[in-house]
Parts: sequence; C-alpha cells; structure tokens
Amino acid sequence: MFRSRRVRKSEAWEGVVSGKSRRMPDGSNLYHYLDVTFTDGTSKKIRVNGSFWDSLRPGDQIIKQAGSDPVKK
Repeated sequence: MFRSRRVRKSEAWEGVVSGKSRRMPDGSNLYHYLDVTFTDGTSKKIRVNGSFWDSLRPGDQIIKQAGSDPVKK
C-alpha cells in the first residue's frame, strides 16, 4: 500500500524536527524526509525539498501555514 509523505497545501501545523533521513526508494530519485513531532503530541514523517532539509537540525521548530510551504520558526 502506498502512503504519501508529501505536505499538502491545505494543511496547517506546527512542530519540532525529531529526525532527518533521505532515501532512494525507486533507485533513481533522492527524497529528503523529516520526522516531525507536532504540538498535539503526534508525529509524522514528511517529505521536503533538499535545501530546506539541509537547513534544519533535530530540535528545530518548523511551522506550516495553509497555502504555503513549511518554514523554520
């Protein structure tokens, strides 16, 4: 079963980066992932672009507002 890790434009949330990873699941494209723990206590692995992934470290706070991409707080 396929599970999308992309951030949807309509989502709005705030959280803390708890981990980082990158993979090549199809063998040709490198994808960057963040493990994010949200303010309500839940966590999720999300896919982000490489430059944003490079700028973050575990413990950094990020915020996502509806209609925009996640940004460092």
